[in-house]
Amino acid sequence: MSIKVSASILSADPMYMGQAVKNVESAGVDFIHVDVMDGHFVPNLTMGPFIAKGVKDITNVPLDIHLMIDNPEIFIKPFAEVASKGDIITFHIEASKEPERVITTIKDYGLLAGVALNPSTPVDAIKGVVESVDLILVMTVNPGFSGQKFIKDAMPKLNSLSKIIGDHQLLSVDGGVTVETAPMAIENGANMIAAASAIFKPEDTNLAIKDLRDAANNKLICS
Repeated sequence: MSIKVSASILSADPMYMGQAVKNVESAGVDFIHVDVMDGHFVPNLTMGPFIAKGVKDITNVPLDIHLMIDNPEIFIKPFAEVASKGDIITFHIEASKEPERVITTIKDYGLLAGVALNPSTPVDAIKGVVESVDLILVMTVNPGFSGQKFIKDAMPKLNSLSKIIGDHQLLSVDGGVTVETAPMAIENGANMIAAASAIFKPEDTNLAIKDLRDAANNKLICS
């Protein structure tokens, strides 16, 4: 199984977002990662359904919608309505009072459901929903801003999750992912990486994605 790469457009130049999406599509990314922040669950405001729809309208790459928001139950519908089969909607276990309901709602729209854990959140927090989701996202920074340093202390949690997920499930990391840190995540069981600055800050997006994918897959082969 090759490692999947999700390009987080949070670090793309907002004045050239459409071109950035086209660039990563031509570079062969597996997902476009859309970071949704509400200024409450995390201290930042970013994108809503309008942006997600705009991205969806110009690419065939599946969306990887990451809801870093309070009360995700309220917002599944507007995002699901601009998504389509193969797209993922991921919510944070820390933000939901009814995670089972959120997962069911996402799947009722024919979408893939993901659950995310902050760096300090233990594996036990998702014990009741592990088997119900298609993706588990382990945050390797404290959510809210791109460009933060990778938190290595999240690796034991990632490793623990890798031993209990099914073959059909994605185990992703998000935050501080670079050619140096991606192999560490793969070594601990991740099969998907979400990267922002490492993809959009270099001048050559194609080369940045190739280097990330090579670093990750080489570690997979060696493991």
